[in-house]
Amino acid sequence: MFELNEDNFLIYAIKNYHSPGSMGLSELEEDLKKIKYVKRLLNRYKASGEASERLVLNHLVVLYNVFGSAATDLLFFKLEEAYWPELKTYLVFLQRMPLETVVTQGIPETDIPLNNELIDKLRKL
Repeated sequence: MFELNEDNFLIYAIKNYHSPGSMGLSELEEDLKKIKYVKRLLNRYKASGEASERLVLNHLVVLYNVFGSAATDLLFFKLEEAYWPELKTYLVFLQRMPLETVVTQGIPETDIPLNNELIDKLRKL
C-alpha cells in the first residue's frame, strides 16, 4: 500500500497533475496553494463560524479538476486532523469522499464525523 509522506508528496502531486495548457511548475504550485487556501478558510470557519461555503467548494472543484481523485489524498495529508470533519462534509457534498478507503494517517473514513452545522449551510446552497 502506498504511503504518502513529505518526501513523496510533490512527486505524487506531479504524477497526478492533469492540466491541459499548463506551462510548467508554476501552475502546479499555484494549484497546490489551493490546499492552503482551503485550510485557511476552514480555520476561519472554526474560529468564527464564517463558512465561505462557495469559496471552499470552488477551491475543491479546481483541485479535483487538476488532480482527479488524488486530490482527496493530498487534502487529507496536508490538512490537520482537526479540519477533517469539515473537509469530509464538503467532500461528501461534492460526492468525492470515498467511503471504502482509509485516509492518509490510517484513520478509517467512518471514524471521521460530519459537521452537522456545515451540512445545514450546504443544503441551503
